[in-house]
Amino acid sequence: MSNLHARDALERARRLFLERPSAARKPNAAATTVWQQGLQFVTTGPAGEKVLTDMPEPLGGNGAGTNPGWLLRAAMASCTATALAMRAAMRGIELTSLEVSVDSELDARGMVGLDGVPLTLANLRMTIKIGADNVPESQLRELAEWAATESTVNKTLHDGPPVAVDISLV
Repeated sequence: MSNLHARDALERARRLFLERPSAARKPNAAATTVWQQGLQFVTTGPAGEKVLTDMPEPLGGNGAGTNPGWLLRAAMASCTATALAMRAAMRGIELTSLEVSVDSELDARGMVGLDGVPLTLANLRMTIKIGADNVPESQLRELAEWAATESTVNKTLHDGPPVAVDISLV
């Protein structure tokens, strides 16, 4: 199915949001994670989405699910691809191919508590492969550059908004 399939829905949403900005605000989209066992967790979303995470065996897990760092890279890649496909659709550009890959490095010494070793993912790299018939290369590059910096996940990570933390002891 073409990305242009989304164009009508996106145009309707745009008109609605221009008319009623409050319709665009989506509160309570929580992801809630609950411990299962060991280092295994199940995260659920407001519409019943579920994902299982676990650490690999060398880091104390059972490898029963994906690790949270991979989910961050997956969120970056999929949000970038989605934002790009949506923007292309709004501009009437039918994509023939789109692939986004996000890679990083991590020094796992920080995960086991060794002082002076950062826990952050390092050397994040994003690769975007995009194709569309009869669309100038410069226009495709502009779409890709925009999505890499302005997609919701990437923009949030870049801007680093504060996170309020509430702690309950049970």
